Amino acid sequence: MLDDVGTPTSDASGGDPHAPLGHLSRLGFALRNASDIDEVARSVLADLITLPGVSRVGFALVEGAGRRLRYVATDAQGRPDLSWSHIDAYDDVPLTTVARTGEPLIGNLDELEARYADLVPRLRGEGIRGLAAWPLPGFGSPIGGLIVLFDAEQAFAEPQRRLLEATARRTADAVRRVRIITGRGPEDATADDPALIGQGDRASVLLEGDPRAASASRRFLREWLEEWGVDDDTVDNAQLCLSELVTNAIIHARTSSELTVHFEHRVLTVVVRDLGGSNRSNDPASMTQMPDADDPMRVFGRGLTLVDAIADRWGSEQDASGTTAWFVIELEHAEDPPARVG
Repeated sequence: MLDDVGTPTSDASGGDPHAPLGHLSRLGFALRNASDIDEVARSVLADLITLPGVSRVGFALVEGAGRRLRYVATDAQGRPDLSWSHIDAYDDVPLTTVARTGEPLIGNLDELEARYADLVPRLRGEGIRGLAAWPLPGFGSPIGGLIVLFDAEQAFAEPQRRLLEATARRTADAVRRVRIITGRGPEDATADDPALIGQGDRASVLLEGDPRAASASRRFLREWLEEWGVDDDTVDNAQLCLSELVTNAIIHARTSSELTVHFEHRVLTVVVRDLGGSNRSNDPASMTQMPDADDPMRVFGRGLTLVDAIADRWGSEQDASGTTAWFVIELEHAEDPPARVG
């Protein structure tokens, strides 16, 4: 477990006091090499169970349009068990809570007993003394959750919370990457998951980390917007904005990226998430450079100011595992794109 300042300490059973050190780097390597959802689950379960004081770990993904969670856990001896089961979304348990609310749930059992009167006595009888349930973040709503059960009460200090949050983000990134690359079987289907490729009013694609990604992203965007009946002016505006976001991901993250497009109620949302880049430059001037000299739609020198001029809203968020950039165009507010320069 961790003390009040986040320093690893050994538990009463003599667990390894150094288990948290290197946790994120080891897990990140395993997740980047995972080829399917089972490998993602196995990597997360095997890694979290090594943390001091951890008795059991669970991993869940939302499916069936949010009606249930697909769940897998370590067994009583701490070994990853890939016998998947289901949790009904209406069951009042920590994982359904975090998947529904998008907020983490942490505490020792005495603090949670009033909230989970049926569950807590059973966990206490199994030697559990504390738990942390954390949502797997998605674009809009969680795609699942992690639960970590402890055999000793925890301080749940800020470093421990940050570790759990970073683990959840990396796990969610790995799930989306695997789903995009491999496709998904019927048992994984969920209408509100942005990782789906072309599901209803939402579509995603994995882009390579080279200058060709800009033109590939525009083609992908145009095909789907035409499929959804979006007007040509909005398509042109969206393509210009998207070029900037993808190009910035290429230059500053130097990794592949995930493009997600969502169109609902005449509102277009486009999200570009680089997959693990941490080398972004802090030089604002570098954000406007365009490496693709042969790209006929390149925008010279204007960079993200063009996105600001066209989009109704836009922004970016950076975390330990990468950067998410996004923009929104409301069709009733759409205007002609500004004249191109060059």
